[in-house]
Amino acid sequence: MSHSYNAPTTNEGGRHHGDVHDTGQVHAHWRVSTPTALPPEVHWLSESPRPKRVLVVDDTLSADDAFRLASAGTAMLWQGDFQNARQLLQALARRLDKRCGKPPNRTPPNPQVGAGNTAIAPSEPPDQVSSDAFHRYRMGQAQKARTLGLLLLPIEAGYVIPLRRAPDVTEACTQALGPFAKAHGALPLRELQGVIGAYEWRRKGVMIEALGTHVHPHYGVFAPVRSEYLDLVANARLPEPCHTAFDLGTGTGVLAALLAKRGVECIIATDSSARALTCAQENIVRLHLAKRVTLAGSELFPSAPVSADLIVCNPRGFPVKPDRCSSKPSMTRRAACCAASSVARPNA
Repeated sequence: MSHSYNAPTTNEGGRHHGDVHDTGQVHAHWRVSTPTALPPEVHWLSESPRPKRVLVVDDTLSADDAFRLASAGTAMLWQGDFQNARQLLQALARRLDKRCGKPPNRTPPNPQVGAGNTAIAPSEPPDQVSSDAFHRYRMGQAQKARTLGLLLLPIEAGYVIPLRRAPDVTEACTQALGPFAKAHGALPLRELQGVIGAYEWRRKGVMIEALGTHVHPHYGVFAPVRSEYLDLVANARLPEPCHTAFDLGTGTGVLAALLAKRGVECIIATDSSARALTCAQENIVRLHLAKRVTLAGSELFPSAPVSADLIVCNPRGFPVKPDRCSSKPSMTRRAACCAASSVARPNA
């Protein structure tokens, strides 16, 4: 949706000056100098917790001031130019990266931990250090996501963004979040970017060489963009016999599809996410594998009393401190491959 506007100019202090678009009666009366709660008539469109303190801001807000507000837990409802909001979000991300950057004189990070994480000292137990570094990385990523999620956009009925230079996101948002007919809503800009990205992933699909075709991830479902575990499942020697397999946490259904293509007669694919099950169902039907793959929800393991010759699982990682074997991190290349190739026989 396009809006007429005067292009904002930038002064020496880095602040933008231009017309402030009136986003409607509800949003207009928030023009206060102190943070306040979102009015109850404003529908919170995010799955993250509703912010307790919100301040209306526009193009005159500097990146440093925005960073101070976000660091204090204050959400900012944007009423300026949409493209300036994108630039502000990038500036916030840079400041967060700088604050959480590497300490000086650090040795090169272990590639199994991930760039930017604490390097492993040779004298420390590898498993313990890897787990601690993984946990610190996840904690840092979660904090970054929470902080960047505090830059909010006003949303009107039909997912119209009433800001200058705002894109038309109606189709993408409706596909990901469902219809929206209320007069006023709010959504984090970072989450909107995720919605738009997921829309493109779903439309174009991800090419899976082992399948010779595309898999189409949905919003909120992990996209199979790394090939290590896919190639492993596509090429590893299967147990004999291998009539039945479980795919735990199926996501897009890509591992179940690979096993079906390899001739496994019955694959039970499970996931606790309704979005993932819908996504997997569409992909399995598109690949003409519905006769071999059965989808089951709610439980990690199938509830039916059936045994499996093979179990595959590619968990993205565990957001808790590891306290037992099953909680070890699985985001590294080696661990992802091991998780994907897990083989279990009944009573083994």
